[in-house]
Amino acid sequence: MTGPGSHRGGVPVGHITELGPVEAGAVFYLRLWCSGPAAQDQVRSDFTLALGADQGQAAAMTLEQLCDLCTRHGRRPLMRHDISCRCLGADESCFANFVACAADGCREDALLIATLIVRCDLAPCIAALAEDLGLALKRMALSGGADALAPQSPTSRLH
Repeated sequence: MTGPGSHRGGVPVGHITELGPVEAGAVFYLRLWCSGPAAQDQVRSDFTLALGADQGQAAAMTLEQLCDLCTRHGRRPLMRHDISCRCLGADESCFANFVACAADGCREDALLIATLIVRCDLAPCIAALAEDLGLALKRMALSGGADALAPQSPTSRLH
């Protein structure tokens, strides 16, 4: 897709601070994971510190599988803002709501949102991964890790 709508998924629709801990965590860790190997090590470290070695590793693997499937089988690339950006992009908002719906047990809604992200035949697979990720983010928030679920420091970079 080219032209004015080619970056529609990156259009700001809100701010990270308007999200709950699960949604903010989903966006933050999506951004972080997609930022490269060093950032992926940070994800693993955060998850391990908050959830313990076994559950932390499982949560990191879940995020890895979810990102991999969305990348390889996505309807189009998910647009993301910079890790420190306070804006919330349209695709990020969709992803955050997807993870939160799945974690709350709203499976039909999660499946519907999943079809916006990947091919229909993969929707159940990524919905299950989103549920696992969302539950891990809930556990992190309950264990006092909610502060780590979203960037807190101001930035001079807009996007």
